Amino acid sequence: MNRLASTTGNKEVKKDRACMLISCPDQPGIVAAVSRFLHEHGANIVQSDQYTMDPDGGMFFIRIEFDLLELDRRLDTLIMDFSEVVAHKFNMNWRITPENRKKRLAIFVSKEDHCLLELLWQWQAGDLNADIALVVSNHPDMRELVESMGIPYHVVPVTAETKQQAEEEQMRLVAEAQADCVVLARYMQIISPAFIKHYKGRIINIHHSFLPAFVGGKPYAQAYNRGVKIIGATAHYVTEELDGGPIIEQDVQRVSHRDDVNDLKRIGRHIERIVLARAVSWHVEDRILVHENKTVVF
Repeated sequence: MNRLASTTGNKEVKKDRACMLISCPDQPGIVAAVSRFLHEHGANIVQSDQYTMDPDGGMFFIRIEFDLLELDRRLDTLIMDFSEVVAHKFNMNWRITPENRKKRLAIFVSKEDHCLLELLWQWQAGDLNADIALVVSNHPDMRELVESMGIPYHVVPVTAETKQQAEEEQMRLVAEAQADCVVLARYMQIISPAFIKHYKGRIINIHHSFLPAFVGGKPYAQAYNRGVKIIGATAHYVTEELDGGPIIEQDVQRVSHRDDVNDLKRIGRHIERIVLARAVSWHVEDRILVHENKTVVF
């Protein structure tokens, strides 16, 4: 691992803290069972957030942060016991993630640099609790910038004729770097179903419109032609439906009849970079639960 990419920055990481994410059919006794289990195993709950989607026979979601002395040594036993004692009983989809095991990001980018720069700045400041394992691009433009930070930069050109081979190379690079999540930071290529399936729920894209408005290419031109008074950006998980995956975060800004397409692009760049950075931060901090085509963000 490169020296800079393993830096913890300003964020204090607690080695004995973990996060538990749970989604399951709603029924009485879930919170009591989880709390009792953690207490009996010597854990101390430091934060808990929960949400019930449609209380009449709907879904229950909860995020719990807890401290457990000697977590690394006891984690495997804790996971096995929870699976047998609690998770199976309530038909849970769940995971426990130690705070000190930072996720590794693979950032894909084309020629637009603003979203990549925001992620790099937040990472350098210690505000993004992740390792940037590598940057992959179909253009060489940002090599010097990225490599100056000690991050590997790989150029994989993409044409209509070489798209499959290029994607195979991209997947090899991501796997070799042991990346947990792929971030499409204005990467202007369609991702194949095979790639999406391999990293299901772990590909985050930024789309430069307030979805579901203006799906697909040239959304700012579409917005200008429609005469909108608000433009926005949307960060979402990637699915096979173009720009149709579960939405993580959105934001907007007012515009007027005086703004042409270039003005909309300029205004939109600021929205895009902030929205994507928020979504990536929430993902690496295990704050997102996906249910069907919606997200619950704690």
